Amino acid sequence: MAKFVALAFLFVLFRFSAADGAIVEHTFHVQNMTITRLCETRVITSINGHLPGPKIEAHQGDTIVVHVINQSPYNISIHWHGMFQRLTPWADGPSMVTQCPIQPGNRYTYRYNVTEQVGTLWWHAHVSFLRATAYGALIVRPRHGVKGYPYEPKPHKEETILLGEWWNANVVDVEDEALNSGGAPNASDAYTINGKPGDLYNCSEDQTYRMKVESGKAYLLRIINAALNTEFFFKVASHNFTVVAVDAGYTEPYETDIIVIAPGQTVDALMIADADPGLYYLAAAPYESDNALPFTNITTRGIVEYISNSSASNYNELTPIMPVMPVSFDFDTTYRFYTNITGLVRSNSPAVPLDVDEHMFLVYGFGLTACSPSQTKCNATIGSIAASMNNVSFLFPTKMSLLDAFHRNEPDVYTEDFPDKPSTMFDFTNVTAVTNMFTTKGTKVKKLKYNSTVEVVLQNTAVIGSENHPLHLHGFNFFVLAQGLGNFNESSAEKSYNLVNPQVRNTIAVPAGGWAVIRFVANNPGVWIMHCHLDVHLPIGLAMAFKVENGPTPDDVIPPPPEDYPKC
Repeated sequence: MAKFVALAFLFVLFRFSAADGAIVEHTFHVQNMTITRLCETRVITSINGHLPGPKIEAHQGDTIVVHVINQSPYNISIHWHGMFQRLTPWADGPSMVTQCPIQPGNRYTYRYNVTEQVGTLWWHAHVSFLRATAYGALIVRPRHGVKGYPYEPKPHKEETILLGEWWNANVVDVEDEALNSGGAPNASDAYTINGKPGDLYNCSEDQTYRMKVESGKAYLLRIINAALNTEFFFKVASHNFTVVAVDAGYTEPYETDIIVIAPGQTVDALMIADADPGLYYLAAAPYESDNALPFTNITTRGIVEYISNSSASNYNELTPIMPVMPVSFDFDTTYRFYTNITGLVRSNSPAVPLDVDEHMFLVYGFGLTACSPSQTKCNATIGSIAASMNNVSFLFPTKMSLLDAFHRNEPDVYTEDFPDKPSTMFDFTNVTAVTNMFTTKGTKVKKLKYNSTVEVVLQNTAVIGSENHPLHLHGFNFFVLAQGLGNFNESSAEKSYNLVNPQVRNTIAVPAGGWAVIRFVANNPGVWIMHCHLDVHLPIGLAMAFKVENGPTPDDVIPPPPEDYPKC
């Protein structure tokens, strides 16, 4: 039987890759790494002893093979953020959704094909808070033989910029302490650019990212927000950007001097080195939509340095120019950026489906649950902070992954009764209208027929607090038809639907006190989680899952799991 399973999987792999591209192969050693940041030496979980981890570069049509060897003391899984994983859902990575975690001393090989995608994606750990230090870029270039990118000017060079967060404490302990108390975790101690805090932090003068540019040249910045819990404003002093892609989807060129980016999102932006030769700070500062929450209010910054053959171009004695950053609660700048992006329509771009098979009204936000016996520091009078979608606080299974249960047709792992709408309608964005803050836990999925078109209204709430939540959907891109403030009103909102050139994303930052409408085609069999990409919210239940049925032909059916598929 094992031989049959292996041959079946190899057949699928061959069918997707042999005729189309190359095999891109990596080995990831998950291991302890000793590193010094902010005057303190710490042991972190790293990939191959680097922070950030290795960059994966492939072309459309290639097959990516990554051997993950867990030499760390923690369970691990890796998610390839934004990859569709068509007929390879076993490689998607979220722990207990598509796989059991890779236990210490074990290994698992992720194999998947790069289809229908070009641009900036990334990978990261999908267990606990390990994503804080286990992450890296995943760059997909156009298929061999295809002419470059659909924008001008063509970049002279590319620069990958990963924004992150740093804790002096062990991040697993940070999460465990929060879950034990039923409250929020401690805020991070620093923000980072490519793993470096920058010179505003103690002992970090020599840990500052630098980017060298030549006057008049164009540079493509591939910006990735790999932070656990923080959205960022991103600027370069005296320079402007042209946004040309988000989440590996091309956009109409959008001119701006500031980029706003939420955890999980990527932005491709052209920058012309057209300032006077010198030194300029490249900076990322936090955007906090809920000013009642603790956060680190220090900017991380790197340096853009102009280079020249002239002996007069030694800028070591100069002080870099600092951009003027927005205040941390600048909602208007954030909303303007997120809503002004539109998609680039090309001859091969998928059209927005007009006929909708499934309508969902998904209300999400915070709530409370009773303290569990394991929460020894939880205040039983108040309860434990929780989060929910349609009043279901997502509970991860423990016996086997959701995908494995789907494949084996195992009962009692999940139910298929996730509600299409909330049980109670109320004034969602009015905090005084909330009468019941308690929610219930459950492992519920929404079953979708293969190739059905799904429209989801994402309605934010003010229960306990109103926050900008970046929601990430695994396995799919979606069209962002509209965004707005207050409570969603169907009759007025439909008039604003962009059915011509909406932005296409895999992660949307739904505005605090507002809503968004997304639409996608369920053409990818498997079990796919949709969750808040603020990692503080995932373990407390801000998630749900779609179960997409197999299609009508053998080419639309999930193959058996690979032979080394992790066991619980």
